[in-house]
Amino acid sequence: MKLGDDFTPFTIPIKHDVSIQGCQAGDGPPLVLLHGFPQTHLIWHKIAGELAKTYKVVALDLRGYGGSSKPASDASHKVYAKSTLASDVVTVMDRLNHDQFYVCGHDRGARVTHQLCVNYPDKVLKAMLLDIVPTLAMFQATDQVAATAYWHWFFLIQPPPFPERAMNGDPELWAQKFMALPGVKQEVFHPDALKAYTDLFRDTAGCHAMCEDYRAGATIDLEEQREDIKAGRKIKCPVKALWGAKGLVGTKFDALAEWRKVSDSEVEGQAIDCGHYIPEERPEELLGHILGWFK
Repeated sequence: MKLGDDFTPFTIPIKHDVSIQGCQAGDGPPLVLLHGFPQTHLIWHKIAGELAKTYKVVALDLRGYGGSSKPASDASHKVYAKSTLASDVVTVMDRLNHDQFYVCGHDRGARVTHQLCVNYPDKVLKAMLLDIVPTLAMFQATDQVAATAYWHWFFLIQPPPFPERAMNGDPELWAQKFMALPGVKQEVFHPDALKAYTDLFRDTAGCHAMCEDYRAGATIDLEEQREDIKAGRKIKCPVKALWGAKGLVGTKFDALAEWRKVSDSEVEGQAIDCGHYIPEERPEELLGHILGWFK
């Protein structure tokens, strides 16, 4: 499955034998699209073609997902820290000769976008964050409701190889479990895209990488966000946050208030009448928001 006939695939090497895979199309201002868990760049397949009429669309597979490298990690989890993944994005865009760009990220991709904005304020012109609040805010607000809804946060961070082997042992079951969230109708996922997401669980290295993504989220990512707050490092560019009204962000958090706490610039946004997977559940509505925001 491709995002469209006009999209050209690429693989860009990063230091330490890591390469990032993605595709690009269009001739306008550069717009980076970053997916979440447990998905790939294919989450954008319903809108990527239209976006390429206005932007130079660069859709990536994050480190550990899809066709990108899945390096082994260690006890520090730095290999999968959001700051590391943000550095991957900057390297890719530098190699593609884009000094500044727009970014739209969903789920884990939005967490990378957050750190990208903080660490590289001269690179990101504007950002859009889909269905998250900052990682530190999520953990600080965890109670029975949050832990029940986001149970996978605490499953995936268990020491290896327990969660890796569990997922790798029944890929279809786990993919189905992770995609079946409140308010999400399964028919919104294209069969080819769903197969690509399921394939993540068939890959031993992929299962480890996804767990390391979450282990980093529960350790080094929190440390780095605390350090950012202490040092007064905040998002400098304008931010638009969108979230699913039927998901945890929509029912538990004041998303705009949380993003304003970590931003020094304009923050706006609203709820969308859907669950977690906004790009596939409400593609036309999201398209309108993107075209209106990144200009």
